[in-house]
Amino acid sequence: MIIGLTGGIGSGKTTVAQLFIDLGVPVYNSDTEAKKLMNSSKKLRKSVKDLFGKEAYKKKKIDRSFIAKKVFNDKELLKKLNSVVHPAVREHFEFWAKEQKAPYVIQEAAIIFEQASQYLYDKIVLVTAPKEERIVRVLNRDSDQDRSKIEKRMANQLPDNEKIVLADYVIENIEIERTRQKVEEIHNALLDYI
Repeated sequence: MIIGLTGGIGSGKTTVAQLFIDLGVPVYNSDTEAKKLMNSSKKLRKSVKDLFGKEAYKKKKIDRSFIAKKVFNDKELLKKLNSVVHPAVREHFEFWAKEQKAPYVIQEAAIIFEQASQYLYDKIVLVTAPKEERIVRVLNRDSDQDRSKIEKRMANQLPDNEKIVLADYVIENIEIERTRQKVEEIHNALLDYI
């Protein structure tokens, strides 16, 4: 089974992913793998250069701050970037998933619903947290972020109340022990479902 794990910026997707990993579930982090693929895939590198020019790479490595500045206020350019990166990541994920020996695997991806790609998954787990809590987490995690940048990124994602109705499971990630319990409940439910 293919499970999607999603949630807005600062919701704690990575924390939840680690709890699943602790239970022996293979987890594919789309964001991490996208960064690697943007450096290693010749086809993807060419597509990114076609969109942003040669300046998109410095010393053969993707210049993430350059790209972030370009797409920050340009939704159309962000859409174009996603349209070349997401298929490459999905193809890589599918290859990775076939190699796993587990009852189910998880693909951690921030914008499953925003990309309307929920149909690619058997079940979807949504991680939520209160807005202020999410902002504080990102401020503590990323030194290059400020409140306005975080709120802008949040505005580009669907609000939790819209995602909750689309998800199969919801984890409100506020208190770690409660989150761990919920992950175990979902894990057992998924194993029963198989």
